[in-house]
Order: sequence, then structure tokens, then C-alpha cells
Amino acid sequence: MSQNISRLYLEDNKEIILIGTAHVSKQSAEEVKEVIETEKPDSVCVELDEQRYKSIINPNHWKQMDIFKVIKEKRSTFLLINLFISSTQKRLAKQLGIQAGQEMIQGIESSKEIGANLVLADRSIQTTFSRVWHNIGFLGKLKLLFVIFLSIFSDEKITEEELEKMKSQDMLNAMLEEFTQVFPQLKIPLVDERDQYLAQKIKKASGNKVVAVVGAAHVPGIKKEIKKEQDLKALDQLPPKSKTPKIIAWAIPLLIISIIGYTFYTNPSAGVDQTITWILWNGLLSATGAALALGHPITIFTAFIVAPLSSLNPLMAAGWFAGIVQAIIRRPRVEDFEKLAEDVLTVKGFWRNNLTRILLIVVLTNLGSTLGTMIGGANVFRLFLENIG
Repeated sequence: MSQNISRLYLEDNKEIILIGTAHVSKQSAEEVKEVIETEKPDSVCVELDEQRYKSIINPNHWKQMDIFKVIKEKRSTFLLINLFISSTQKRLAKQLGIQAGQEMIQGIESSKEIGANLVLADRSIQTTFSRVWHNIGFLGKLKLLFVIFLSIFSDEKITEEELEKMKSQDMLNAMLEEFTQVFPQLKIPLVDERDQYLAQKIKKASGNKVVAVVGAAHVPGIKKEIKKEQDLKALDQLPPKSKTPKIIAWAIPLLIISIIGYTFYTNPSAGVDQTITWILWNGLLSATGAALALGHPITIFTAFIVAPLSSLNPLMAAGWFAGIVQAIIRRPRVEDFEKLAEDVLTVKGFWRNNLTRILLIVVLTNLGSTLGTMIGGANVFRLFLENIG
């Protein structure tokens, strides 16, 4: 039996066969096909949720996207991160001449061929992302975005032999240890909770024999958790929204407005200086974000004009306005949706494709606006102290 395959036996005479895979490995896909055809299980579990399953069976799902709806529903960052992450897998898969996620596709196809029940065993990616995002704080968010963003500039080559080594237990533990050192807050929602979720779904799959196709990183955790009862409702819950960020989001603008208003009352010229520094820092850094994303000149101008006002209203964001303006001026064409899978493989493609450029504009404009608020607010406070001194 391959070292990538584990057999587990539960008390109710249920046999579970775990196949630990690398998501861009040709050998993994072949192994999945062989195991399912040989074992003929009652159920086949795959490490997919409903959204990713639909994406696999309908590769052209991007064509149905409404970019305006994405911006309005505040899903631009989530979608862009998804594209960044998938681009890394797709580049490796292209290098190895295999479709990314081929082992999951093979699991779906083989389950149909033998008439097995197909189980989508993973938690919703949006729930996982929400729990990850909730755990890491503002600086953690910036750090995560920066690391993911840098990943698209990587042209690292990897052989299939190295991929197979990554599936060994020792290499896996080393990777997880390194992972938790860089982002210790991410391991719980990204790995541990999903281990528990996968374990429960696999255990509850119908029949006496179940084959589960999962990423190798989850195999040790599933083995540990599968004999325990997991609360799927608790694992599926979105994190509670803390009131503290909302209080801070409203307190800072009110404080800045109060400081500028008081300064105008006591020293109008100093109040003008505060207003100018607020407008310039917010406007320039927000516009810089839009410019870095290669936004249209009108989009960049919109970012400059809107940012000083949106920074004083937590219900608004400069990136939303800039993204909508860009979408109106350079509306994504059918060609952009058709080329999306290819464009996300390169840095140039992210900026060339009208769809991903809009997402970049939203995210980078908002980051610029946030930085502008921090620096502009500090300058407003500095001028206030100088005035009362």
C-alpha cells in the first residue's frame, strides 16, 4: 500500500481509506483513480465545498460574475485573494502538465463510474476565510495580503518528485511547523478546524467503506479527530462581529472632525493647514493605490476626491467608488472572462485583465486610503498640539 494511503477502522465496522494528495500532482490523480476502482467504496469524499465543486464542474463560471455586485457586497478582497492563491497552484500544475485539482476531479468522475455516493466534505471556503480574517487583526491582514501578493511574482520551479516528497509525514510536519511560525493564528481556522470538519463528514458518509480524497496536510489531523464527535454547526458559524472595531471606526473620524473644528474655532489658519494635510495624505495615497493598479486617470482622480470624505465615514470606502468608476469606464469584456484562467498565471496578466485590475484597484485604493488616514490623522493631531501649545 502506498505511503500516501491510510486505512482506518471505526467501531461500527466502517472502513475509511484516506488518500493524501498534492493538489498539483499527476501521481495523486492516478492513485485516486486506482484506489476507487479497486476498492469500490459506498461513498467517495472529496475535499471540496459546494462553491468549489460548482467551479470544477463549470469551468466557465467566471463568465456569470457581476463585478458591480462583487464590489457592493464587499467581496473584492476575498475574490482577489482566491485568485492569487489559485494562481500559484495553476502555475505549478501547468509546469507539470496537469490540471490544478485533478485529483478532486478524478474522485468525482470515478465515484460516478462506480455508482458511489459523492460527499462534498470540506467547509465552505467563505466561512473559512471569514474565520481566518477574524483571527489575524489589522496588521496580520496586511501581512497576509503582502505574502500572498508576493507569491504571484515567484517563478520557482518544482519537480513532481519534490511534490511527492512533500506528502511524506516528516516533510508535512516540517511545513506545518514553519507555517505556524509565520502565521500562528491561521493554523486553527485553516487547518485544525477543517481537519475536524472533514473528519466528521467522512465518518458520517453513507456505507461501510468510504474513500476520502484530501490534501496531505489534513491526513494527520483527520486521523486524530475522526474518532471524536465534532460539532459541525459550531464549525460552520461565522465569527461574531465585535463592537470594538465599529466603535473605533466611528470614534477616529469623530475625533478628527472635532479636532479640526476646534482648531478652526481657535485658529482658522491652523484649521486650514489641518484640512489640507488631511486631504492631501488621504487623497494622494488613495490615488497612488489606484495608480499602482493601473487605473484609468478618472479612476485615480475619483480615488483622490473620495478618500478624504470616505475616511470620515466607516460606511464608505474609496476603493468601492474607484472600482465602480473603473468598471464603468473599462467594463470587463467576454474576452477578459475567457482569459482569466490564463491571465492569473502571470503578474502582467493580473494587471492586463480588466476584471482583476478592477479588484486590484478596489484593494490597493482602500489600502492607500487606510494608510492616508493613519498618516493624515497623525498630522492633524500634531498640528492641533502645536496650536494649543
